[in-house]
Amino acid sequence: MKSRESSRMLDLSRDLPTSVADVIALRRARESGRLNLETYLRFLASCPAPPLNELRARKGPAGDKPFEL
Repeated sequence: MKSRESSRMLDLSRDLPTSVADVIALRRARESGRLNLETYLRFLASCPAPPLNELRARKGPAGDKPFEL
């Protein structure tokens, strides 16, 4: 796959600046343990469900051909 315009190389220092707070948060997240399945499912259950009218207003796939993986 080719694009019409060439893309420039990603420079993490320029293109993804991080603050001291970002680094601290990433280290804290790395040091915390992973959730087991039960804890994760409890977390998901605690999240409020989006309103049905918002779900119904979402645009679906466009085009004549169904989406295939």
